[in-house]
Amino acid sequence: MKRDLTTMLDIQDDILDILETAEEMKRKRDMDFQPLKGQVLAMIFEKSSTRTRVSFEVGMIELGGFAVTLNTKDLQMGRGETVADTARVLSRYVDGIMYRAYEHDMVMELAKHATVPVINGLDNFEHPCQIMADLLTVKERFGKLKGIKMAYVGDGNNVCNSLMLGCAMVGMDLACGCPAGYEPDPGVTKTAKAIAKRNCCKLSIVESPKEAAKDADVVYTDVWVSMGQEEEQKLRQNVFKPYQVNAGLMSVAHENAIVMHCLPAHRGMEITDEVIDSEASVVLDQAENRLHAQKAIMVALMG
Repeated sequence: MKRDLTTMLDIQDDILDILETAEEMKRKRDMDFQPLKGQVLAMIFEKSSTRTRVSFEVGMIELGGFAVTLNTKDLQMGRGETVADTARVLSRYVDGIMYRAYEHDMVMELAKHATVPVINGLDNFEHPCQIMADLLTVKERFGKLKGIKMAYVGDGNNVCNSLMLGCAMVGMDLACGCPAGYEPDPGVTKTAKAIAKRNCCKLSIVESPKEAAKDADVVYTDVWVSMGQEEEQKLRQNVFKPYQVNAGLMSVAHENAIVMHCLPAHRGMEITDEVIDSEASVVLDQAENRLHAQKAIMVALMG
């Protein structure tokens, strides 16, 4: 039976195993280990990408396979062909599909009709591949996940939704500091809180960024204006100005706290140069770990 990764919930039962595989792959980086030899991954991009495209393409090469990059201009989806028909046709050609989409419903529709695994490379609701790289980065730095406190500061967006689920699933405490009206999805919050309760960890949504960051081991932020929200830029800049990750905010976190950002960063907006370029910053480790986490995901789904 085929497996998809459309949401963090799809890997709830084996998330720790996948992270362990990612750690092992990073340690060895062994080109002789090619469990996906001869397989092909189709990569559909509705949104541009640096890290997603390069990490998946390099990952497939290192696992012995190939990647085919497609955008809406390459596909008949851009001229009105249904997502269902696209899914059925691609399933006859390839062994897996990675879809970086604007709408979560489109990812779910593709997964419903594809007969090969579908991986969510980002949509407006979740970003599971990023969160797997984030958890791998935290585990590398602290040697554990359970008992670590993360603070997420800023927009309750797709990254925040997936972080809530991912942290709850591995036993990490998470405090989300978001402005009123920009909180994460209520349904995801409810689900994540139920998982957190089972795993004896805490999930809280607060309005104060300093309350969220207090005594945190990890301070995480993301852009205030995502692709497709450009018309809201001035409004969002005003709303989120108090949520900038700067030296003042970091002063309330744990003295050995690390700083995370999924990139690309708008320096001087959600994060200062001083912080993102500091010794506490692990943003480049996060970016590298997209490769190792996604290799482990592809092996779990396509191997």
